[in-house]
Amino acid sequence: MQIFATVVSIAITLVAVALFAKAATQIVGVVKLGQPVLGRTDARGSRWANMLKETFGHTRMLQWNWVGAAHWFVFVGFGFLFFTLVTAYGQLFDPDFALPLIGHFYLYEWVTELVTWVMLFAIAGLTVYRVVARPGARGRRSRFFGSTMWQGYFVEFVVAAVGVCIVTLRGQEYALGQLHGEGWATAAHFPLTAWIGETYASATEPELVNLIWLVAMLKIVVSMAWAIVLGLNATMGVAWHRFTAWPNIWFKRKADGTALGGLEPITVAGTPVDFANIEDLDEDAALGVGKVEDFSWKGLLDFTTCTECGRCQDQCPAWHTDKPLSPKLLVLGLRDHAYAKAPYLQAAEAADGSQSAGADGVPEQAKAEAERPLIGDESAYGVIDPDVLWSCVSCGACVQQCPVDIEHVDHIMDMRRYQVLVEANFPSELNQLFKGLENKGNPWNMSPTARMDWAKDLPFEVKQVGGSGEQGVESLDDVEWLFWVGCAGAYEDRAKKTTRAVAELLHMAGVDFAVLGNGETCTGDPARRSGNEFVFQQLAMENAETLKEARAKKVVATCAHCFNTLKNEYGNLGEHSVELEVVHHTQLLNRLVREGRLTPMSSTASGNGAAAGRKITYHDPCYIGRHNQVYEPPRELLNVLPDTEFTEMPRNSERSFCCGAGGARMWMEEKIGERINNNRMTEAVATGADQIAVGCPFCKVMLTDGLTAQQSKGEAREEVEILDVAQMLLASVKREDGGGAPPAKDETTEPVA
Repeated sequence: MQIFATVVSIAITLVAVALFAKAATQIVGVVKLGQPVLGRTDARGSRWANMLKETFGHTRMLQWNWVGAAHWFVFVGFGFLFFTLVTAYGQLFDPDFALPLIGHFYLYEWVTELVTWVMLFAIAGLTVYRVVARPGARGRRSRFFGSTMWQGYFVEFVVAAVGVCIVTLRGQEYALGQLHGEGWATAAHFPLTAWIGETYASATEPELVNLIWLVAMLKIVVSMAWAIVLGLNATMGVAWHRFTAWPNIWFKRKADGTALGGLEPITVAGTPVDFANIEDLDEDAALGVGKVEDFSWKGLLDFTTCTECGRCQDQCPAWHTDKPLSPKLLVLGLRDHAYAKAPYLQAAEAADGSQSAGADGVPEQAKAEAERPLIGDESAYGVIDPDVLWSCVSCGACVQQCPVDIEHVDHIMDMRRYQVLVEANFPSELNQLFKGLENKGNPWNMSPTARMDWAKDLPFEVKQVGGSGEQGVESLDDVEWLFWVGCAGAYEDRAKKTTRAVAELLHMAGVDFAVLGNGETCTGDPARRSGNEFVFQQLAMENAETLKEARAKKVVATCAHCFNTLKNEYGNLGEHSVELEVVHHTQLLNRLVREGRLTPMSSTASGNGAAAGRKITYHDPCYIGRHNQVYEPPRELLNVLPDTEFTEMPRNSERSFCCGAGGARMWMEEKIGERINNNRMTEAVATGADQIAVGCPFCKVMLTDGLTAQQSKGEAREEVEILDVAQMLLASVKREDGGGAPPAKDETTEPVA
């Protein structure tokens, strides 16, 4: 038996190591096909700390409560119990083998048994969950829809089989030690497996020795079978992520955060494109991603690392409303395409870039894959369908949920860039958007000279940089804050109410502020999120110069998209960069309330639509919440409003559901599936709230449209309304007589958290 077990174990180990090494080499080769990428090795201390926190701390996985906790025990078992595999090899030669130095150390044996048993219970729970939540039972609502189910079941079987082998071997070790009269063969050393050993009490020594050889061989065979399957399936992310997740997390875009907030600039060969000198760019340079090899190496590592867990799919508003976009399926499609096309690309690379010469000897499948367009419908045999690409609302739910830090939004935006800038292939509705941005500096295509119309009805004059008269200021050095009004706040009637409310509150609090007036133009967010990087750069450089000339330092914005762009993208414009302290209006207003400069009053002392005795809920704008982690200030403001009851929607904060306007979807028709804003509004109305608070003009427009649709069908009460947090605060602060003089001005407000 010993000879048989030893030969089988060594033979399968040699095969497994060879295949595993071959697949690992294949993975490295595919990742190396990607383009250079900037800024992935900065702040190394933070990167190490974050990687260790996300892996050993399971900070992403634990968002899923017991599933995350169960996975943690499997993760720990996979690493720690490697020592039991070493022991199994030793037992092939000596049934009494124990690890050198460690031997039968109490603590090691206790931890080994505890980890093994907990791992067994955890993998059993995860297997049951996979069976219950399988696509066959839940259809599209299963987060495993589109995943390769046999791979998940195979990994779970291997973990369970290894665990059973470990506890069985431990019991046999105990029985053999008892037979030899060893001092360590006690329940103190085998606290959770001595009972298994007692079942072998009647076994003879030869029988026990043969059983140990047999089970040790089985443990090795199961472990090596796992390695062989990995070796034969380089795209088996459900298993390979145990190795690729570490570098994928370490090389994430932000050393201590997610790949959300600002988008990265377009790069060619790892160098940002200078749009001011675009004519100097090589005519063959790819602006964005038009072929799979145009992705950065980090992008290809992303695709390789995908675990097919479906957490991104489970949170995606497009998928939830029956659209074809699933972040998971998009990544899997790109992964499979990259690995199928890789032999063709590698052959061409070996032939000094000559694709015709390099095609000799390449498998036909790889040649066929090389002919596929990256973006194309079924008739064109495209890798990604255009409806998939343009369904994204860039909410970032996929990125926020991903346990291995895949940067879905960046990849989608890079593909959009190529479609717009190179192929000129994009939804026709965007033509009007681009026209308005290029000609009028706003997406509504309205007159640039009408940007101050929102201030006409205010009971005070708003200071304006470069304005005339007493309210004109030469530069922002003369005031504390620049109030960035934004296009929606200047032109959209519903958003104007928010703009006026914020201006009144700042005035009442004695905050010295000014606006740019007609000197302001669109920040460029809708252009960038729709892929038109050229228009974004044009608008951003114009605004950056205006901000520099006005000596802007501190900016408050009501639009979540303006806030994000000014805060995260204007500092990354090369020589045109401008560094600003940017806050959202809910952050500044919350600080003013805490400082006592604004005091919400009960309904007896307030008017103009106060929320007295009413239930309120809050919708998290994606570009305030997930993209910039501003969750508490708006809630703190709502919670201090007197005579109100605050309630949360089921999907809130990090798991909030998009309104449907992001990713330039505000200007595109929603023709597939359920409208995202209607889905969100159904959830909001179900809370029984009388007032639904928002913190972004785009959200206000989308949710108001959704509410109107529900009210017209009798699915929502007529008295329910959508209000910005600033409007609700103003109604509570303002006296019935219109309010007296503003309080005395403090020196400055402290930096906003």
